[in-house]
Amino acid sequence: MPHFANPLLRNIITRNPFDSIRRNQCLQYLKTLKMLQYDGFKTIYFGETDIAESLITGEDLSDGYFMQTPTWCIVHAGSSQGWVPWKYRKFLRDELCIRQEDSLFVEFCDVVKKAYGKCAIVVKERRQQDKMKPNEDEEPEAQVHAPSVINLTSTVCCPEVAKSCGHELLSLPSPYNYLNPLDTAWSSLKWFIINSRKEFCLHYIDSVYSYQYILLSDLINKGIERINPSKWKTITNKVRRWENYYLGKFS
Repeated sequence: MPHFANPLLRNIITRNPFDSIRRNQCLQYLKTLKMLQYDGFKTIYFGETDIAESLITGEDLSDGYFMQTPTWCIVHAGSSQGWVPWKYRKFLRDELCIRQEDSLFVEFCDVVKKAYGKCAIVVKERRQQDKMKPNEDEEPEAQVHAPSVINLTSTVCCPEVAKSCGHELLSLPSPYNYLNPLDTAWSSLKWFIINSRKEFCLHYIDSVYSYQYILLSDLINKGIERINPSKWKTITNKVRRWENYYLGKFS
């Protein structure tokens, strides 16, 4: 007679075998971050987000036909005091397929050194299945990922470049991306774009065609400005509570 598992036990029975690896990665990250903070390092979150053309224009592309549309990549950083005093970068995704901005991270590290001194620069780890593949001759608990470089879409973040400016580069394990307050900031920016794009839109009609112009840079600038230091403090405090919770749970 077939035996069916209790639905309440489903999550326990099907637990991912890499859970212990992820917990160890998170614990190692948190302990290193807290140690650096104790030593006087300022925590800076550096990252990027994609903004598709359809998000900016509001066009409905869900008609079942695939259409290649432009996507912009926005790069910026923030801390508990607000956005880093560094001009964010905006790249067209097609350009990034050809080249990366090799000097971008060097410039960023130099700017935050002048603004804050030594910093712990946190970058999200990109999701890649091969990073989670264990070696057969090692214990899972011993395989904590420590990349030599962190590749973003727009740039390469190198620990040696960070160290040359007195900083430390930390990789936030991908299952715990919500420990990066930039995700909340990017979400707020995108909601602002959706709700305010009509205010930054110009229309022009000639004898044949109707044109629509969207002031993209102005729209993004305004959206970023609305995420003020007070909001940054709120979202970083929320992240800090999660960090303390995991330090107690995983230790």
